[in-house]
Amino acid sequence: MSKKIYQVVIYKSISDEEKLAKYAALAGPAIKGAGGKFLARGIPVMTKESGEKTRTVVLEWESLEHAENGYNSEGYQEALRALDGAAIREFRYVEAAE
Repeated sequence: MSKKIYQVVIYKSISDEEKLAKYAALAGPAIKGAGGKFLARGIPVMTKESGEKTRTVVLEWESLEHAENGYNSEGYQEALRALDGAAIREFRYVEAAE
C-alpha cells in the first residue's frame, strides 16, 4: 500500500503578486480536483534556525502518484502558465511517517 505524501512548497521569491493571484485562483481548484488537501498555507507564524518568513504551502496526497498526477493535470498546468515565472519555489515531497 502506498504511503500518503506531504508536499511542502517554499516560495523563495515572488516578483509579480498579480500573476501569483491568478495562479492561486486556478491552482486551488485544480489541486483539490486532483485529490490534494491543503493543510496549511501562508507566511510562517514563526521560524527557527535557518528558516525564512516566506510563503509556504503544505498539501496532503494519497500517494506520490496522486501528487504527480495533480501536478501534471491540465488544470494545474494552466495555473503554472498563469504564474509565468513570477515566483521561484522549492517543492518537497515527503512520505508520511509510520
